[in-house]
Amino acid sequence: MEQLHHIDNRLLGYAVLVLAGIGSSLLARRFGAPLLLVFLILGLLLGVDGPGGIRYDDAGFTYQIGALALCLILFDGGLQTRASQVRGAIRPALVLSTIGVLVTASLTAVAAHVLLELPVLQSLLLGTVLASTDAAAVFFLIRARGLHLERRTASTLEIESGANDPMAVFLTVALSGWIAGSGHGSVAAIALQVVWAMGCGAVMGYGGGRLIVAALNRYDFPSGLHPWLAMAGAVTLFALTNLIGGSGYLAVYAAGVIVANRPVRARSEVSSVQDAATWFAQLVMFLLLGLLATPHALLNVMWPALGVAAFLMFIARPAATLLCLLPFRYRWGEIGFISWVGLRGAVSIFLASIPLLAQLPNAWLYFNVAFVVVLASLVIQGWTLERAAHAFGVAVPRNDPDTRRVHLDLPGQLDYELLGYRVAPGARALDTTSWPLDVRVAMVVREGRILQGEEIDGLRASDYAYMLAPTTSARRLDWYFAGRGAESGSALQPGFGEFQFGGDAPLGDIAEFYGLHLPKRFAKHTAARLFDERFDEQPQPGDQLSIGNAILTVHRLHDDRVAQVGLRLVPLSERLLGGSQ
Repeated sequence: MEQLHHIDNRLLGYAVLVLAGIGSSLLARRFGAPLLLVFLILGLLLGVDGPGGIRYDDAGFTYQIGALALCLILFDGGLQTRASQVRGAIRPALVLSTIGVLVTASLTAVAAHVLLELPVLQSLLLGTVLASTDAAAVFFLIRARGLHLERRTASTLEIESGANDPMAVFLTVALSGWIAGSGHGSVAAIALQVVWAMGCGAVMGYGGGRLIVAALNRYDFPSGLHPWLAMAGAVTLFALTNLIGGSGYLAVYAAGVIVANRPVRARSEVSSVQDAATWFAQLVMFLLLGLLATPHALLNVMWPALGVAAFLMFIARPAATLLCLLPFRYRWGEIGFISWVGLRGAVSIFLASIPLLAQLPNAWLYFNVAFVVVLASLVIQGWTLERAAHAFGVAVPRNDPDTRRVHLDLPGQLDYELLGYRVAPGARALDTTSWPLDVRVAMVVREGRILQGEEIDGLRASDYAYMLAPTTSARRLDWYFAGRGAESGSALQPGFGEFQFGGDAPLGDIAEFYGLHLPKRFAKHTAARLFDERFDEQPQPGDQLSIGNAILTVHRLHDDRVAQVGLRLVPLSERLLGGSQ
């Protein structure tokens, strides 16, 4: 009986930890704090030096849980990636995730050598531990804030944070082996291992993603099992890729991208369960890392660690980003924001546990410095992420449509699904007679009656409309059913001093006609093209961009393209921060 009570006590403790994490999310949202920072601090408070008094020092178990959590987080990041939106950012993001990691590690090693008086090889190990940006922090903070970024900026950040782990992991393992005296092979051999890891990860990710898609579509599982098949498939792929020397992290991210861009049965179930699993994985990982840290040990290295953090944030990361992205003609605002959002998170603390497992000299120093750097990064960079996006002019000034949708899979085919919406007053759907994307109105529920075929005489407010739509069109259809406002798509009236012109008019001609101070690179662009390039999703009526000394506003769409644009000349002091170039 005593054993049973012991088990119950432990279950109670685990449940209370989860509830505390969930409750802390409300506190974090109220004060605008990064939620991941709250989890880390909660772990510290529950640890040996805090009120919780929990003694926890199992670095091996923490490493295993961290690896599993990062696997789920990266798979979810892939599921959120649309191939059509990231094509132009793949090459620069890969350069930033490889050469950028090397440059960041080397520069940070200089600061570690000076401030911590570590030998050169150990300084380079610490620089490598801190060189990788954190996919969990990047994905989570951008989406949790509801922040929309310009397409190229968002794509670069997501691909880089998903693809830079292989380089950091292999460098950390190789340097740990050298310091321990068990490392072997030349620098060229290690470089070949990194190339193999990334190539193998990409190939395994593609093949594994196709297998997951085939399994989801071929087998008729009981309701609710499809998401768990996808998740178990991702973990299996992660482990198999690691066993053959590839990068499991890159493999699961690539697999997620494949699944996201193929017709898949039960897509909405897979996405919703994966979101919940990712959130829980982040909570557990950050809590464990907080428990593993010891506050009094952190205080002993606080000042030199903060010096390393400052050097990393203000010198090393910006220098690496500038070197990697300037050849691809990124704007200064894009480079500045990507530099600032080089968030350090659980990945750095996770990598710092590798020297602990290898029992290297100064292993706890690496861990404690990494922990302080992560805290500083989440406090300074995480807390200012939204302001930085507007200051650097890469934030898209829009809100997500406030709609609720119902997904229904149609058995026997994978190209279409049934989407159900309540038609809000003033919704764009009320004035729509020709639907884009091969969308059709299948059924309308009005005042308790079901209308079909010729009975449907258009949509009315408070109707429940069921749309037969391609499987990837749900996000874009949301805008048609949002309520009145900028996001509703209702007709916009010209404001004072506003001129209107067609979306396909060259901006150079417009600038010459209105005396607009327009950067030369935009002269051959059309307004429609500019909105397509800048917005992370389909532009909608009411969306705005600031360009030169004017604000462009989308007035009307035709066939999902910007057909009419309003232009308003404004002084510099009144320009929208969210869209300035």
